[in-house]
Amino acid sequence: MKLSLVDQSITPYDGDRKTALKNTIETAKVIEDLGYERMWVAEHHNLPNFAGRTPEVLIAAIAENTTRINVGSGAVLLNHYSPYKVAETFATLCELYPGRIDLGIGRATTGHYSDIALQRDRSNHQTTDNSMEQLVEALAWLTNDFPSDHPFSQVRSYNDGTLPNVFLLGSSGWSAQAAAKLGLAYVYAAFISAEGTYPIINSYRQNFKPSDQPYAYKTPNLTLALRVYTQDTDELAMEFSAPAQYLKRQMQTGRFPEKFPPEKEAMKMLDGYLYNERLDNPLNPPQYIIGKAETVAQELKMIQQAYDADEIIFQIMSSDHAKRLRSLELLATHLL
Repeated sequence: MKLSLVDQSITPYDGDRKTALKNTIETAKVIEDLGYERMWVAEHHNLPNFAGRTPEVLIAAIAENTTRINVGSGAVLLNHYSPYKVAETFATLCELYPGRIDLGIGRATTGHYSDIALQRDRSNHQTTDNSMEQLVEALAWLTNDFPSDHPFSQVRSYNDGTLPNVFLLGSSGWSAQAAAKLGLAYVYAAFISAEGTYPIINSYRQNFKPSDQPYAYKTPNLTLALRVYTQDTDELAMEFSAPAQYLKRQMQTGRFPEKFPPEKEAMKMLDGYLYNERLDNPLNPPQYIIGKAETVAQELKMIQQAYDADEIIFQIMSSDHAKRLRSLELLATHLL
């Protein structure tokens, strides 16, 4: 089973944003030694305890400090940017670190006002969805294959011939359909929408169209993104997950804490609301997979086999850097 990690650069309990970024680089070095396939970094804006906001900067820093592991974006929020600029940025990363760069593409709102702040033209806030148009354009820039009558055929996105590995990330029917139509590798974010996992992935497989493009595939390529918390015992794993569970519960009520609460404090504040469900049906993975390593590994194997997933990528949000590394070590020990 191929294992990977998507990292948000969470501010640690005893450090600042710089420490969070340094921890991300250290994590990449550790999981490379453990045998993980890839390390992705997320894009978040206007969040006090999420230091990861510029994937293209962190990708370069991680790649420079590692030797084998693939490094990429999980994801670049393409709806906020010029596809041409994104293509050139990742072409540059590929020139520096050929064969190791992943371009994970997604779309998301960052909040009403921060969405406007990310745009160059603030007088005309985007109200229509042109996600497919942007995606197709970004892919065309990678290979410079605009039709001859297209204005952009007069412009080049130069590169050394090494393209990034392209993935489309999502948790909706649209992302599955878009990935299938274009023959792209698809990463389903089950940690965002666990209840839609089966119908959306089934739609991707059923509608997949093989492609001869160098960034695409002949057959479906599926990665499952799961929220996983494991430690040496069930009790420690539950404590480890509590701050992230508290954060999610606060976000659902429209509040966003300045930082993650300590584990035992989060346990008290979540009294009666801790998510503690075991896997019942591997086609319907839970919001969180929590427990001692042996149990979690068994459940992950069941999910991977049920979906015939090519890879599993973990999301483990925590301000405890040492426990997070321990979790990643346990997962590698039992799955790799």
